[in-house]
Amino acid sequence: MSPTPTGVLGWRAAAVATGLATLGWSTLIERRWYALRHAAVPVLRPGASRPLRVLHLSDLHHIPGQAHLLAFVRACADTAPDVVAVSGDLLEEDAAIDDVVDALAAVARDRVGIAVLGAHDYWGSTAKNPFEYFLAPGRRHYGMPLDTVRLTAGLSEAGYQVVHNRRTAVSTPAGLLDVAGLGDPHIGHARPDLIDWSAPTDDVALRLGLVHAPYRAPLDVFDRNGFDLVLSGHTHGGQVRIPLLGALVNNCDLPLRQSRGLSRQGADLWLHVSAGLGNSKFAPVRLGCRPEATLLDLVARHDAFEGHPPAG
Repeated sequence: MSPTPTGVLGWRAAAVATGLATLGWSTLIERRWYALRHAAVPVLRPGASRPLRVLHLSDLHHIPGQAHLLAFVRACADTAPDVVAVSGDLLEEDAAIDDVVDALAAVARDRVGIAVLGAHDYWGSTAKNPFEYFLAPGRRHYGMPLDTVRLTAGLSEAGYQVVHNRRTAVSTPAGLLDVAGLGDPHIGHARPDLIDWSAPTDDVALRLGLVHAPYRAPLDVFDRNGFDLVLSGHTHGGQVRIPLLGALVNNCDLPLRQSRGLSRQGADLWLHVSAGLGNSKFAPVRLGCRPEATLLDLVARHDAFEGHPPAG
């Protein structure tokens, strides 16, 4: 048997080294490299008295011991948002509930807080073959049931309105918001039939929708009923993004190019999808997709951004 050429051995060694470096970066560094994004959205109606700053938090997937994540969440209070909007998947296990509620309470203190829940606020994570995201995207895996009642009660006591398949009016420094939230469509909890979608009678500053997973069907409901902006999470921005290609999968039917950031949806709807702050404990990886929170400065509608949304 002829010896393996030195060049081949060198190539293999380089490939292994690159793979190990990528794994180390994605598991030990990037998934703790939190980013605070910022975008301006020309979405407020004439009834708004001034711009409105919204802090969008999503997908903490918190596990006890992640003090670094909660410290980042608390630090977001320094950005002085008017509204804190939380779009679900806060937990990985019940032991995280108190810490998550305490951190979110600190951010929303003396501010408006709005929240919806995601699948991982009902069930813990389970191990999953990552190829199922490509080959069997409709297959669902449910872990241990979580104490959703305790989480919801904690958020409510912390000042958040949990808008699970309901609509409410919220007073803000910019004016009245018409807010509707849908249950997570990823687990069949979205019930638009439970909501009165009639036009608001007051001169509102904004019609705001929240839904954890940005499936097209619930987004179409918001669009048909004249909402201005929807906030979602769920996608993790793809969690692994390839240069020039972006997200390979987003675990819903939204086009991959909309897996994170701002985009337009339907006839006249702005959509913001957060790449989120955490990850399943069975997939502790972030590559080319830093964990994030986002400050959205909502300003008056104008034509400058029409057809040219800020890049996400």
